[in-house]
Amino acid sequence: MKNILKSTLLLMCGAFILASCADDNDSNPVLQKPTSFVLNTPALATNGTYDLANSTSVELTCTQPNYGFPITTNYTIEVATKADMSNATKMSTSFKTAKIDVDAAEMAAALTEQALKDGKTEADFPIDIPVYIRAKATPITAMGSEIDSLNHSYAIESNVITLKHVHLAFSLPPVNLPEHIYITGNFNNWSWDNPLDMVMVNGSTHVYWHLVYIDDSGIKFNTTKKWDGNEKGFAGITVNASSELGSEIKSHDGNIASSNPGWYLMIVDAKVEGRDIKYDVTFNKPQVYLIGTATSGDWTENQADQLFTVPTTKEGQFVSPAFAKNTTGDGGLRAYVKLPGTDWWKTEFMVFDKQIKYRGTGGDQERINATAGQKLYLNFGNETGEIK
Repeated sequence: MKNILKSTLLLMCGAFILASCADDNDSNPVLQKPTSFVLNTPALATNGTYDLANSTSVELTCTQPNYGFPITTNYTIEVATKADMSNATKMSTSFKTAKIDVDAAEMAAALTEQALKDGKTEADFPIDIPVYIRAKATPITAMGSEIDSLNHSYAIESNVITLKHVHLAFSLPPVNLPEHIYITGNFNNWSWDNPLDMVMVNGSTHVYWHLVYIDDSGIKFNTTKKWDGNEKGFAGITVNASSELGSEIKSHDGNIASSNPGWYLMIVDAKVEGRDIKYDVTFNKPQVYLIGTATSGDWTENQADQLFTVPTTKEGQFVSPAFAKNTTGDGGLRAYVKLPGTDWWKTEFMVFDKQIKYRGTGGDQERINATAGQKLYLNFGNETGEIK
């Protein structure tokens, strides 16, 4: 009887221990590395047509990878025109559910870019092509960060599905000429906080100019004030053959540099070619002139005796000749740089409250009057000036 009682107690203890272990496993689950992840093939994938231009989204579904227990998972999508996904583009939106609605416009833009890189032109569109899609699953913490973000050991890619019939219209916006071209370099410690903003020639939509100091370390320019991979160095421009000082311009670490450090009148002619913008750049002598009633020659262009002196350093000032006359009324004090084939007033500027202000594409500037014997001092590195 005692033996029977002992056996019963042992069985009860064993069952309790097993139950406790099971409860402990449920409350402390272990994250597993999944071995498969399935992106489901849509019903329309084989025989249907996806017209992206007339769709809001492309609906996909997947099955969550087996992580050992339900866990919040981040899903991203890649699309490609090549079956091996070698030209895949990752879509910008991520999803937290197994139902995934991919933005049709974003997909169309990505596929258009890929088709262009494969030799298509805008004239070839619309086109009908197969499209290949893959998903990636990544488990995330309650704070939204990837688990093991260093090694990505729990992330997994799905199978590739094929949408056999995708109707793709040309889906990229037109390429527009830049509103601004910003220059940075050694002259401003390579900072995008205070770049030179090139001036649009009055009456033009594609020609820009500025006086800039170029040394052996060089300059770069961009249409935005940042390092974003789109900045242009020596390889990104064509030095115009008619440049007065073009032979001095060279490449240094990919920058637009000079073998004879100094000031240049830099003229950029931007043109759209296909999906690219080409930059033809002229490097001329840094000649700044006075014109008008402050001079002895009045309104005659390119008077040699009205040239400013040119500084030898990046911090130096351009200095005008002494004004020959007092200026009053509409005449005022006028200064300009001369671009080939361009009237002087299309590239004029003046100093207001010790800041250089350019006419650019605007109308007449206000008139500043001055006294005979005074001079105009200009610092094009920091866009300041004064009359004294």
